[in-house]
Amino acid sequence: MDAFEQLVSEILWMEGYWVRTSVKAGLTKAEKVAIGRPSCPRWELDIVAYSGGENLLRVVECKSFLDSRGVGISSFVDPTPTEASRYKLFSEETLRAVVLNRLAEQLVASGACAEKPSVRLGLACGKITSDADRDAIRAHFEMHNWDLLDEPWLRTRLKRLASGGYENQVSAVVAKLLLRGQVP
Repeated sequence: MDAFEQLVSEILWMEGYWVRTSVKAGLTKAEKVAIGRPSCPRWELDIVAYSGGENLLRVVECKSFLDSRGVGISSFVDPTPTEASRYKLFSEETLRAVVLNRLAEQLVASGACAEKPSVRLGLACGKITSDADRDAIRAHFEMHNWDLLDEPWLRTRLKRLASGGYENQVSAVVAKLLLRGQVP
């Protein structure tokens, strides 16, 4: 697991979700054919977070892009082949439906979640190219009922961690060090 995935998963954990990272959805042969990848291995998802009270599965793909150009709207609206391959679950409707359905069936069968969970796809990103792109991505995601966990989302939650009680999580400790007080 990379550090950005760890940060997002710790925030979701502290918000009351049961969280797993690097979750593999074991697609059947028929499902692999349906998504046009008959020889693909199990599909790996960055973060799966479950709320038992809501019977909600959140599947979060993580892209930090902290020291890069960032995520732009072009990655989701008329993406280039490279962009589409980077955001497969967002750009391929059949793939998304098959993988998210298999994940839900797998977790229900294992007893990890209740029958018929709602499943929401989301993107956690550490940098978006511009405010205009942020607004466009947010509107696009709302239209598709997807979640955007962007810098403002992350900062708000890190501030909550900094002001809360002690938690023995890297994210909480770093938030407290950086956001409580000032260096002289």
